[in-house]
Formats: sequence, C-alpha cells, structure tokens
Amino acid sequence: MTTDKKIVFQARGLVKRYGHVTAIDHTDFDLHAGEVLAIIGDNGAGKSSLIKALSGALVPDEGEITLDGKPIHFKSPMDARALGIETVYQNLAVSPSLDIADNMFLGRERRRPGILGSVFRMLDKKGMHDEAKAKLAELGLLTIQNINQAVETLSGGQRQGVAVARAAAFARHVVIMDEPTAALGVKESRRVLNLINDVRAKGLPVILISHNMPHVFEVADRIHIHRLGKRIAIIKPDTHTMSEAVAIMTGALNPEDHPAGAYAA
Repeated sequence: MTTDKKIVFQARGLVKRYGHVTAIDHTDFDLHAGEVLAIIGDNGAGKSSLIKALSGALVPDEGEITLDGKPIHFKSPMDARALGIETVYQNLAVSPSLDIADNMFLGRERRRPGILGSVFRMLDKKGMHDEAKAKLAELGLLTIQNINQAVETLSGGQRQGVAVARAAAFARHVVIMDEPTAALGVKESRRVLNLINDVRAKGLPVILISHNMPHVFEVADRIHIHRLGKRIAIIKPDTHTMSEAVAIMTGALNPEDHPAGAYAA
C-alpha cells in the first residue's frame, strides 16, 4: 500500500450535462502518487464520463483539473497524452488494419536518424518494431510470432494486450485503465493485474475502472465509489468488505454509517 499522500492528479467540481441529463454532477477526484485508485459504480453512475473528462475525451462544462498542482485544460485525448496521461479504453481503441507495432506507435511515429529522417522523413520501422516486440515480451501479455501481423487478426484478448502494452510503455504521469481485463481470459487477466502492480512499483499511479470486485480489492490502494454522477465515498480494501462496497455503490448503505467513515484518506 502507498504511504505517499501527495496528490498528483485532481479534479474539483466537475460538471458535464447532455441536455437535461447530468452525467457528471459537481464531482471531485484525487489521485495520490504511486497508488492504484479503483473507481467503481453501477451502470449509468457516470464513471465513463468522469474518465473521459480526465483523459481529454470530453470537455467538462464546469470545474477544474490539475496535474502536479497546475491547472490543465484538455481539448482532446492528444492533449492528455502530451502530458503523459495514457488511457486503455473499454472499447479497445486500436486500428484493426494496422499491424501491432504501428498500433503501439500510433500518433508518435519515430523517424530514422540523420538525413533519411530529417530530410526524406522516412520512418524508423525496424526500430519501432523491435521496441514494440521487446515491450510486449517484457509485459508477457501476448504470444505473437509476427509483430507485423494486422491487429484485426488477433483475438479480443490479444488486442486488449496491445492497448495495455502501449499505455504502460509510454505513460509518464498517469495510466488510466477502463475495464482492462473485460475481454481477457483468466491467464491474461492475471498478467494485466501483475502489470498494474509493476507500474505502481515504479512510482506511476494507476486509475482502474472495473466491475470485477475481486480484481479491485486485490490491487487497489483506495476505492473511489461513484453514484449518480458524483463521488460519494472513498474506502480502502482493508477497512471495507466487497459486500459493503457494493452496498455503498447501490445506495443500500450510507457510507457515513460505516465504522470507518465516509472517506478513508
């Protein structure tokens, strides 16, 4: 468990409305350095909208987001990536027609050194492919014989593995994982959980959105519970049970009625 209480990623009073529907209702968010923060909530609670706001996929109507204490304003996910915030989306944000290495370096392609890259603007295909293969082997997520094969030829679990490997390889500040094990089998899920622990061990905080409560309670340092568009409690796996977390999430239990209180700092 992390003992560093420095807040590296924060949001205050976020609001996002779609007509008469309020997806994010004046919610707050805090991510500590070197921790795994899980976000849980029932369907329609606003988790996905919150993550989209934190990853640049939507612009909030109100509120402020800060990174290392400095206000930031995202207009697109590219803005978040430029600040070292990488996201693995639930809908497998990969390009099926491109090969594995091209997906790994999508949007950050490297040019060959010297005049071939600066003048002729040739890409360093071999370098990118070698690094992509090394990253995949290092993470142990995939067994792929041909790094040049198109992503559309991979299974759903393997495609998720490419997305997870890409985020872990390039994040500098925060890794956001939206249901990263949803399309994976037991063995691949275990590797992703190990990867989350490895990322935390290197001092990089992880935001994990998941419906899998055993996974959440296994890897999370703190658990942000979202309900009706806002954060209603922060708990810890060592102070609350899975059943209590679900009860708070569904409104069956008032978090203030728990002996550990509404918020576990």
